Amino acid sequence: MENILDQYKTVTEQNVKVWFQVGTTSDFPENSGACIKYKTKQIAVYNFTRKAKWYACQNLCPHKMEMVLSLGMIGDKEGVAKVACPMHKKNFSLEDGSNLAGEDLKIAVYPVKIENENVYIGFEN
Repeated sequence: MENILDQYKTVTEQNVKVWFQVGTTSDFPENSGACIKYKTKQIAVYNFTRKAKWYACQNLCPHKMEMVLSLGMIGDKEGVAKVACPMHKKNFSLEDGSNLAGEDLKIAVYPVKIENENVYIGFEN
């Protein structure tokens, strides 16, 4: 059986083959997250207005395998945008998906672009 985490892989802007429209900017709360679905993936999308930037990552927390990251608190740790899992407070970088406590847990992150008030997430397929 395939591990559910195997479907999530970080995508860089250079690797994007599909820009998937997930809504308009007004569909997403400021300084908070919302969840969208792309194929079989749940993706957390954050409108981080305090940093004037958008982020996207897998919604699945790799610690306890719960689809909760879109409900997590976003913030900043030493200049790095982060999300804290609402269940166990594991902190992940929204820039590269790394665990900010140095643990061996990572999350996949995805590029976001805004065009004409539309929000797009980049995927490889």
